[in-house]
Amino acid sequence: MNFTQLNLIDPIQRALSEVGYTTATEIQSKAIPPVLEGKDLLGCAQTGTGKTAAFALPILQKLQESKRTSGIRALVVTPTRELALQIEENCIAYAKYLRIKSLAIFGGVPQGKQVAALKQNVDVLIATPGRLLDLMQQGIISLSAIEILVLDEADHMLDFGFINDVKKIIAKIPEQRQTLFFSATMPKAIMKFAQAILKNPVEVSVTPQSTTAQRVEQSVYFVEKKEKSGLLIHLLKDRAIRRSLVFTRTKHGADKLVKQLSKAGIKSAAIHGDKSQNTRQRVLDEFKQSRIRVLVATDIAARGIDIDELPHVVNYELPNVPETYVHRIGRTGRAGREGVAISFCDAEQKDELNDIQKLIGFKMSVKGAVKNGRELVNL
Repeated sequence: MNFTQLNLIDPIQRALSEVGYTTATEIQSKAIPPVLEGKDLLGCAQTGTGKTAAFALPILQKLQESKRTSGIRALVVTPTRELALQIEENCIAYAKYLRIKSLAIFGGVPQGKQVAALKQNVDVLIATPGRLLDLMQQGIISLSAIEILVLDEADHMLDFGFINDVKKIIAKIPEQRQTLFFSATMPKAIMKFAQAILKNPVEVSVTPQSTTAQRVEQSVYFVEKKEKSGLLIHLLKDRAIRRSLVFTRTKHGADKLVKQLSKAGIKSAAIHGDKSQNTRQRVLDEFKQSRIRVLVATDIAARGIDIDELPHVVNYELPNVPETYVHRIGRTGRAGREGVAISFCDAEQKDELNDIQKLIGFKMSVKGAVKNGRELVNL
């Protein structure tokens, strides 16, 4: 379905045309009409399906047409600062020809600039729970004028322990509001939470919660821990791999791997919670512009990495939670493109691999095995 068929106003259509949007994704075509009608929405959609535009476009249109013009009128709560910045960037692009101002606030940086920006009549506030609660408690932010509430990546807010904070935030928002709830997975705890805050919602499920991107080629190498860096360097000798996102479990592991890659002449950088916000943003920008070939990331830091042309994801270490695997490989194969996801599995992680394969419903193809520095299967 084309965006021209979704009853979006001309200024939004013009902005979409300028950023190259023509055909709506499935989540967008299913979500935008009911949101424009003012209905609550329960959306289940994986990373890379176009969720941000699915809620941002109708919200911007409704605020543009609203008679109320002052105060924060829409609130988007999201678990990480990277996601907050990504949503802000998109909202600003979509609202280029509207009288709507969007602002992202998040922790990890001094609050001064954010507080100053809040005084400039913000319409759409995108916030992480901790910083939002902090500024509310200081009396800097009031949510009394909120018309639309969006909870984005709800399952990860549960994983990160933010649900109680979110409940405190919701308690300060008018009951008469429109609520949009998005989650990549719908475990029982998330569904129960959604049912408690939504009123007769339209339910939109784009991809079954346990499936992975169809355009992503998934494979596994069996390799000892000490052999993993050598295998990664071997694979990256293929210059056709222009950009690669590599996942580690820990911040220390990410930093260590970057040092090993740098010694091998592979330009790389790490992104994780110990890095400053400015450093993280700079590294993301350099990766998007291909000045850095390999980005090594932890799961939390990787939330918000939104790059259409990311052909290659490596699970250097398998995640503890099978659903996290789905989110990781959802970073590739976006916007209709094909992608490659490679996993490294050592002897201690075979249970995690089995759990992942049960979740996705098939066994990954085995590309090779490395033990004691020898290739047991041709790579």
